[in-house]
Amino acid sequence: MIVDCHCHAGPGDGFSGPWDTTARLGPYLARASRAGIDRTTIFAAFHSDYRKANDLVGRLIRRRPDRFFGFVFVHAEASRNQVRPFVSDLVARYGFCGLKVHRRHARITREIAEVASDLQLPVIYDVMGEVAPVELLAREFPRVAFILPHLGSFGDDWAAQMACTDLLVRVPNVYADTAGVRYFDHLEQAVRRAGPAKILFGSDGPWLHPALELDKIRQLRLAHADEALLLGGNFLRLTSAARRAYASRFASSICSARSVIFKSRAAC
Repeated sequence: MIVDCHCHAGPGDGFSGPWDTTARLGPYLARASRAGIDRTTIFAAFHSDYRKANDLVGRLIRRRPDRFFGFVFVHAEASRNQVRPFVSDLVARYGFCGLKVHRRHARITREIAEVASDLQLPVIYDVMGEVAPVELLAREFPRVAFILPHLGSFGDDWAAQMACTDLLVRVPNVYADTAGVRYFDHLEQAVRRAGPAKILFGSDGPWLHPALELDKIRQLRLAHADEALLLGGNFLRLTSAARRAYASRFASSICSARSVIFKSRAAC
């Protein structure tokens, strides 16, 4: 199974660029289908109301659970002191299996990491080149998988990408995705030094073409088993606990509902 771990979905309301205006999935899905991508992890575009934005993403997941996984987009500052109920509700209702945090809003907080640890949710944290503090965070919360998109910097900050690779080598629970990495040699070096178990395929769709991003993985010329880790195995492993927990809660709620119906009919 090929899983794109990094794709946005739905409207934004900032209108300063594509990233906070709209993320339409129609063209992306056609391109991903042609490229052989089986599943896609979606999270909201930048938005001023993440309750509204995450609900929209959740409804997409509910309509196409065979096609989408989802991560809750958390605004570290706006959700301060409310992260647990905010995330728990969305996970219970829609089956989100991870968190997305962006330093553009605010740096990730202890509160977010504690919730991720308790709920066994991996965190995609866009550090915008600020790689070093992630080591402190990851060592403080060893049960949380922290995934740095763009190998640490979408802005082609080669020094940040090299620092990210060093971090992948040193810290067991830090990972990176490949979305938008243009310095191919850096990507190749990251896989070679940190190992294929530390890198996840991501496209940053719908704005980047998923087939082009996927071809970067193909061009690494990895052994089949190693390539399979990047293309989906690592993502499925890192989200397995969250997905199992949701499936268990969902099954329990169905059983409870059936029990209520049965008792109601018996009473009649």
